[in-house]
Amino acid sequence: MATGRVETPAAARTRSWRRLSQRTVEELTAYLFLSPWIIGFVVFTAGAMIASFFISLNDTDLLSIAKFVGLRNYQRAFLAPLFHKALAVTAYYTALVVPLGTIIALVIALMLNQKVWPVGVWRTIYYLPAVVSGVAVALLWGWVLNPDYGLVNQALALLGIKGPRWFASEQWAVPGLVLIALWGTGTNMLLYLAGLQSIPTELQEAAKIDGAGPWAVFRHVTLPLLTPTIFFNVVINIIGSFQVFTNAYILTQGGPNNATLTLVLYLYREGFQLFHFGYASAVAWILFAIILFFTLIIIRSSSLWVYYEGGLRR
Repeated sequence: MATGRVETPAAARTRSWRRLSQRTVEELTAYLFLSPWIIGFVVFTAGAMIASFFISLNDTDLLSIAKFVGLRNYQRAFLAPLFHKALAVTAYYTALVVPLGTIIALVIALMLNQKVWPVGVWRTIYYLPAVVSGVAVALLWGWVLNPDYGLVNQALALLGIKGPRWFASEQWAVPGLVLIALWGTGTNMLLYLAGLQSIPTELQEAAKIDGAGPWAVFRHVTLPLLTPTIFFNVVINIIGSFQVFTNAYILTQGGPNNATLTLVLYLYREGFQLFHFGYASAVAWILFAIILFFTLIIIRSSSLWVYYEGGLRR
């Protein structure tokens, strides 16, 4: 009968200690490589947020001695007509951009998911606007939507249609910003395309064998399995749309008559033009609370409409 060597308790403890040391070394190595991001997050994100909260409790221009005012800055925001105007403009912009951007990006992704030659070129063309600088995009669209000699109004004139005044009109200024945002839906389209290509083709083929048409396959197979991607895009788009700033700042400065005064632009005016940094910090925290509120609503409602492969709900 073969006999094996019996491991003593001391040897077992030594081997366990060596294994633990190996794990500890790996963890320390991981934290070492993560340390630049961790330091950056603590100093420039978490630290800045904590500092801005304390600033929001003071009346200060950051150049003279701060005066503690408690929640007075928040009260001032809720009573300021211009804050309500900025909130309404931002909500209007978000209500247009999020659903329209979701639908348009999904339609483009469905088209680019087909076997159309040369599909790589088409995908590059549709994604290209997403990598262009925000300032360059704003300047380009300021020329395209110029009410007098812009390409859009010139094209409408050829059809006998008088084009709108766009950014010179209170009614058309926000739709103009929405049009610019929809032009840059390349990132959303790319995510939808990745989601479409991750759907098992066996499920779609099985539905076709059972007699389902193209719309039925999309409605009952493709769309449910794409809801995780839709969920992610909707959350990101809501967060981004409430923080719209560049296009409104470059093209209109909030005009005409504050028709494009978004919350972030209002915050910028109060903080960096009027030096009301305490009040501007309060507006920033109110904006943070609004974004958090809508994000939590989407996350909590996801159990009703977000599906994963196998029919399991989130």
